Amino acid sequence: MNGNVMNAKDSVSAALAECFVTIEGDRYNFMQAINLEASVKKNKSKVPILGKTGRGNKATSWEGAGSATFHYNTSVFRRLMKRFKDTGEDVYFDIQVTNEDPASSAGRQTVILRDCNINGGVLAKFDADADYLEERMDFTFEDFEMPETFDTLSGMR
Repeated sequence: MNGNVMNAKDSVSAALAECFVTIEGDRYNFMQAINLEASVKKNKSKVPILGKTGRGNKATSWEGAGSATFHYNTSVFRRLMKRFKDTGEDVYFDIQVTNEDPASSAGRQTVILRDCNINGGVLAKFDADADYLEERMDFTFEDFEMPETFDTLSGMR
């Protein structure tokens, strides 16, 4: 058995993050975010290979998509949907997420999702039986950057 194991303290706290949204030069601290997850999907083509019974797989492109849940206490994204309805103008924006847990040796990671575009969203909502209101938003993005990456933990190499 390998003697190198991760220290529990090196897990990254789920709540210790920052989320900023930049729309047309206005930067919002999205402290009302509850969760966000953005993923990249690689699109692959099947490649026939002479002399093999199986096909290979070649990555040919990628797509970025994500989802987020927020407290229902801002109209920022509803205003974008109304603007699209009224004018046909679709607005793209950036989302920056930084994870940093001072107790972890992993350090800090920042990912910037570029040219995000919402798929739709909640216009109005209430729930007489709930403790608080939240809303979910699905989105796509066209590019991403990673200006900061987690450190390599001791024992990984």
